[in-house]
Amino acid sequence: MNLSAILKTLQLLSFKRIEMNAEIITIGDEILIGQIVDTNSQWIGQQLNKIGVSVYQITSIQDEEQHILNAFKEAQERVDIVIITGGLGPTKDDITKKTIAKFFNDTTIIEYPEVVAHIQKLFKKMNHPFREIQRTQAQLPSKATLLMNDFGTAPGMWFYENETVFVSLPGVPYEMKGLITNKILPRIQQQFKLPFIIHRTIMTYGQGESTIAERIEDFENNLPKYIKLAYLPSFGRVRLRLSAKGENKEILEKELAEKVDEIYQRIPEIITGLDDDSSLEKRVGALLKKKNQTIATAESLTGGKIAATIVSIAGASAYFKGSIVAYSAETKINLLNVSPETIKKHMVVSKEVALEMARGAREKLQTTYAISVTGNAGPTTDCNDKSVGLVYIAFVSDDKEIVQEFNFGQPREKVIQKTLNKSLEIIQEEIL
Repeated sequence: MNLSAILKTLQLLSFKRIEMNAEIITIGDEILIGQIVDTNSQWIGQQLNKIGVSVYQITSIQDEEQHILNAFKEAQERVDIVIITGGLGPTKDDITKKTIAKFFNDTTIIEYPEVVAHIQKLFKKMNHPFREIQRTQAQLPSKATLLMNDFGTAPGMWFYENETVFVSLPGVPYEMKGLITNKILPRIQQQFKLPFIIHRTIMTYGQGESTIAERIEDFENNLPKYIKLAYLPSFGRVRLRLSAKGENKEILEKELAEKVDEIYQRIPEIITGLDDDSSLEKRVGALLKKKNQTIATAESLTGGKIAATIVSIAGASAYFKGSIVAYSAETKINLLNVSPETIKKHMVVSKEVALEMARGAREKLQTTYAISVTGNAGPTTDCNDKSVGLVYIAFVSDDKEIVQEFNFGQPREKVIQKTLNKSLEIIQEEIL
């Protein structure tokens, strides 16, 4: 055992909170060619961070033996925990299991009867015949600790060698999440005494990250080494994330609270609140549910994206009544009762049309509130004289009607996303 390994072991034995770094490796050509989006790494990173493990690197590699072996060797040299997803299927293109066995010089295979029985049970439930090729999924290298996959056929594997944990998981998201939540995180927490990693995120609107950075430069320069500030810009907003890492949770929380207060004192007019790890649509839903109120949307340029975002939250049926996607002038007239005269006089991209759209949606769907959007997302202006990026958002209720004008610029994707964000922001502001 080398000196660094001895020191790492002594740290574990002393029960001192130690910093643990992880690398996430995704295996699959489908990720590299863009056929699927790697959402697994994002989710795994979030979960590791919650228990005090820092993600050092995320790597995506091909289903090729030497490439995988090289990635394992490099990861072992720089991190304490390696999380691998993908390549555990029963077909010939899934080579992760064999490659891991080769990496650990493990030539002995153990078949687990409980895994075979589990696979047979799953197949019977789905009325699928059990084929012998499926038995290979129950065969693991002898150095692996079995991690039973309750939601699929491919079990996870846990290895601990040369002071590094290797965890191999299936790539199917819901299977991977079940194993991470129920098997991996508890095991990591039991084996290692981890530091606390705490975040506080402040949401701002209306100013870019460079402007904000100038305004709080002295604050940032005086932060202690164990507190980091990150700027997280997106369309129309910047989130300021303060992250603290250390051994004493109470001290970290107290210091973060003080730093949040300092930022509030410097830029109060652009702060809309703290991000409590819940999305804006989730917070809007919680407000509506708490007040027993309902909402509808009338959408033009967003094509139903606002509605889709709202209903992405479980339980949205309690407060969301529906949406009318009125992309054409005819649909605005026929379904939302927008006056043809209003369109003729002001054109479809106007505050007058936006307001009538919102009124129509609220009346049709019998809701407490309604929000509407109309605008030019681009790249053309569809035979009107309004500039690309011009958007009107209207919000109506029993006692209030407002219309706001925005120019979100270009390109099209930016305009649509900013319209979505601003709409949710307006809803939250108006129902608070």
